[in-house]
Amino acid sequence: MIPTIETDRLVLRGPQAEDYPVYRDFFADAQASGFYGGPLPADAAWRVLATDIGHWHLRGYGRWALVTKDGNETIGGCGLWWPKGYPRSELTWWVVTAARRRGFALEASRAAVAFGYRELGWPLVETHMSDANHAARGLVEKLGGEVIARERFPDGLCRNVYRLPCPV
Repeated sequence: MIPTIETDRLVLRGPQAEDYPVYRDFFADAQASGFYGGPLPADAAWRVLATDIGHWHLRGYGRWALVTKDGNETIGGCGLWWPKGYPRSELTWWVVTAARRRGFALEASRAAVAFGYRELGWPLVETHMSDANHAARGLVEKLGGEVIARERFPDGLCRNVYRLPCPV
């Protein structure tokens, strides 16, 4: 079962088939999804949704759908992720363009990091991103991230790896 977490403005809940239009539209937008493997055709966006659901069942953690409390609108995804073949787990998030710059990714990320430490008992919650993803790096800095390594990943990119402290 995928746990539900509530923050001040969001409900982090398990992804559902009804979230597909949000996935489809986000991943079709080259500018919005460029750092997340996009743009993707509709059938590939469906597989991302299916992967998000399946990851929970295979690993016991994963990405939640982000749903606004005030409008019950799915605006993205956030959670802890460890794709097969990658050397490390990571905090990851994505937010639809219309909901960006409102602090939703930060709010959801704090909840996901706390879940990793408090519920999963991880000694380390970390993340990494493309060097060109300045917005993601800015969010990691707001989370108090500290560079602990630089590694080459299976996609061929070298990335800084950040340790994220447990939120208070």
